[in-house]
Amino acid sequence: MTARILVVDDVPTNVKLLEARLMAEYFHVLTASNGQSALSICQDGQCDIVLLDVLMPEMDGFEVCRKIKENPATMHIPVVMVTALDSPEDRVRGLEAGADDFLTKPVNDLALVTRVKSLVRLKMLTDDLRMRAASGDELVINNFQNLDEGRRGKVVIVDDRVSSYEKVVRILSERHDVDVITNGNDALIRIAEGDHDIAVISLNLNDVDSLRLCSHIRSLERTRTLPILVIADGEQESLVSRAVELGVNDYIRRPVDAHELKARIATQMKRRWYNECLRESVQQTIEMAVKDPLTDLHNRRYFENHFSSLFEKAISASKPLSAIMCDIDHFKAVNDTYGHDVGDSVIRECSLRIRKSIRNIDLACRYGGEEFVIVMPDTNIELAKVVAERIRLEVCAHPVIAANGSHQVPVTVSMGVACIEETYDTPEKLLKRADVALYNAKRDGRNRVVAEAA
Repeated sequence: MTARILVVDDVPTNVKLLEARLMAEYFHVLTASNGQSALSICQDGQCDIVLLDVLMPEMDGFEVCRKIKENPATMHIPVVMVTALDSPEDRVRGLEAGADDFLTKPVNDLALVTRVKSLVRLKMLTDDLRMRAASGDELVINNFQNLDEGRRGKVVIVDDRVSSYEKVVRILSERHDVDVITNGNDALIRIAEGDHDIAVISLNLNDVDSLRLCSHIRSLERTRTLPILVIADGEQESLVSRAVELGVNDYIRRPVDAHELKARIATQMKRRWYNECLRESVQQTIEMAVKDPLTDLHNRRYFENHFSSLFEKAISASKPLSAIMCDIDHFKAVNDTYGHDVGDSVIRECSLRIRKSIRNIDLACRYGGEEFVIVMPDTNIELAKVVAERIRLEVCAHPVIAANGSHQVPVTVSMGVACIEETYDTPEKLLKRADVALYNAKRDGRNRVVAEAA
């Protein structure tokens, strides 16, 4: 695992020391001696993580961090404060400025490497989601600052010491909904079944290995991206480092400071919600590529990619498969008489009536314009004709109400039905036969179902 690490410090000795440690782990290291240079490097997209000194002239680390997180182009870059300031007040100030973590000078080598590696994994995940969402909603990609505004999070605490978890509950319950699990053996199942935004796990569980629990949470598909914050005693440095290596997102030491805990929870939740927004944007982009926006049916591109596989599956299993071509009758006259808005309403309503008349396993697509195609697995020609007739009756039974009720448009459809003939058949031949049957239905007077010639 490699990444570009920006070290920002006005003391050359400190820069050289961190540079040597990071390069020994094969990270690519960039350096800056002041806040303005650091902001320029971040803006140009040259770094993956920022290690930021707090005490610098002109612009201190808090201000630099705030500017990084306020800029839509750089807000997703993890920032670690590297400072001699280690009071809870200083940590809270940094977390409120947007910092992802703190390293205290003199920096422990193990803590440095494990923390950087953990943040590199997080950055890679976010970068991948941002890249996939880039062709979708730019607003989602750039929306980070206000994700947690007025939103209650869902926190699950795993701790079997009453005095420990009661304090955490008091701190968090004002802002979040909190569940407590006191039996570590039940924790994995309950977390997997829950809908939490973050898990807070004590490293001092009596009945289970806390690190093994964290590892299992990371290994499950459902909880793989769930943020984990561990609570550790001061002497558990090696356990904390191991936890970070296993994928734990953050940690806090006892005695727990209320303001620091709130700030760390807020940071992790905001990043989770941001990544969720990116995933939703990616999913919407995928759906847009295969869905027809007017009817919400699959589009022709999706049909062409999946029809062959459905056909081959039917052939290999020696099972029937039927195709129905459906066309709205006299659709040009609808557009000419009522306008294209009403025409769109007619197409949309016909698609709803088609969907209502078929099974979940059937594939219905808008093939183009006013034409639809339905592929029906495990369906012979006789049953397909019954379904096609049901669709025809569903469409013609009631006029389409359009333009807020100002128009009632009578609509009919013509249907062509075909089925796989023999093992030598092909998807193209099947679709062609259904199309010929549709042509015959229109030639014979429309508003009817015609099956392929025997």
